[in-house]
Amino acid sequence: MGITRILGLDVGDIRIGVALSDPQGILASPLTIINREDESVAFKAIIDIIRQNEVGRIITGLPLSMDGSLSKQADKVKDFVMELRRHTEVPVEFRDERLSTIEAKRMVQEVRKTSKKTRYDAMAAALILQWYLDEAH
Repeated sequence: MGITRILGLDVGDIRIGVALSDPQGILASPLTIINREDESVAFKAIIDIIRQNEVGRIITGLPLSMDGSLSKQADKVKDFVMELRRHTEVPVEFRDERLSTIEAKRMVQEVRKTSKKTRYDAMAAALILQWYLDEAH
C-alpha cells in the first residue's frame, strides 16, 4: 500500500491547524487543532496523525511578509519545523501562507456564522494544503 496522504500544518504560537489530503492527494480537509502548551505533546500528536493516516509528506505554511521577505513568525515556524524533522523522516516542505488565515476566516464565516476562532486554524491549514495540491495537479 502506497503512502499518498499529505498533511498540512498552519503553525501558530498558541495552536497548530492541521489538515489532511484524501488518499489520492486531490482534496484537503481540516482535521484538527493541536494546542502548543506543551511542545512534546504537540510533536507526539503530529507523529500520531502521521502514523495513523500513512502520511508521506508534510506541507507547512510559511508566514512571509507581504513583500515576500521572512517575517519574525516565519523564523519561529522554521524553528518548529527543524524540531519536527528530528521526530519524523517524513519530508516537510514550506508553502507561502500569506492571507490563508484571512481567507479561512472568510470561508468559515460564510459556512457558519457562529464559528469559533479555533476552526480558522484548521481551515487555514486546509487552504495551504489545497493550494499545494492544486499546484501538483
